[in-house]
Amino acid sequence: MSEDNTTDASRCCASCGIAEIDDIKLKECDDCDLVRYCGDACQGDHKSQHEEACKKRAAELHDEILFKQPESSHRGDCPICCLPLPLDTTKSSLHSCCSKEICNGCDHADMVREAEGRLKHRCPFCRKPTPFTDEECDKQMMKRMEANDPVAMLQWGIEQYDKGDYQSALTYFTKAAELGNVTAHYNLSLLYHLGKGVEKDSGKKLHHLEEAAIGGHPNARYNLGIEEGNNGNIERKVKHLIIAANQGYDDSIKALMAAYRNGFVSKEGLAAALRAHKAAVDETKSPQREAAEEYYQG
Repeated sequence: MSEDNTTDASRCCASCGIAEIDDIKLKECDDCDLVRYCGDACQGDHKSQHEEACKKRAAELHDEILFKQPESSHRGDCPICCLPLPLDTTKSSLHSCCSKEICNGCDHADMVREAEGRLKHRCPFCRKPTPFTDEECDKQMMKRMEANDPVAMLQWGIEQYDKGDYQSALTYFTKAAELGNVTAHYNLSLLYHLGKGVEKDSGKKLHHLEEAAIGGHPNARYNLGIEEGNNGNIERKVKHLIIAANQGYDDSIKALMAAYRNGFVSKEGLAAALRAHKAAVDETKSPQREAAEEYYQG
């Protein structure tokens, strides 16, 4: 039979066999990309035949997303110098007026400029006057939250957590996560792990760890690696550790060195991870940031 007379199986309903022509539109299976259906009835009828293959393919698709190297860490770039923010959060600061994380290099350079010009201290990014009291900071943060700012919600959740109000922390972390904040997903994984503000739930902990790791959070990625190692999945553990190391995460390098000594990582694999780790760290460096570090340490 010629190709012209053969209907592509992917263009036919996997249950009744009807082809996608004219007004007949097929939809993919909800969980995989193996088959398509003309309607919910056919999908329900075909479920028992497709279930096993569907679960296998869905797991493959999930792993393709999970083990893809993120383009950058969850920290993103400094909005002023456009260099990647260091993983070390002490080397940058969050400004409540605009919810922007500014690297110490840009913060210090702006401070020097203001001192030399005897100017009033303002946010280096949005140029609003810097608040000097906690009340002023909270007022700015509340304004940002009213605008559905996930960073402000995350920060407010962290403050509630530090006060011991875990239920409120859970609420704000959840809102921030729903708005796409990666750190909020990581913090939720900790709450579900510790059972603070919510019952312990290993499934939800894993879900939020994976969402954070996919979003570029190297600590979440490292924790996933440890989880896999504890479950005996050494190959998956090493994959997670390499991805986190490639983002400049120090603890992953230490864990990879231990894995190398135990024969789970090749010499070439470890060397590649070390090179990628150094490259990621070097990308966060600049003369301006080094000057700021000397100033703050002095």
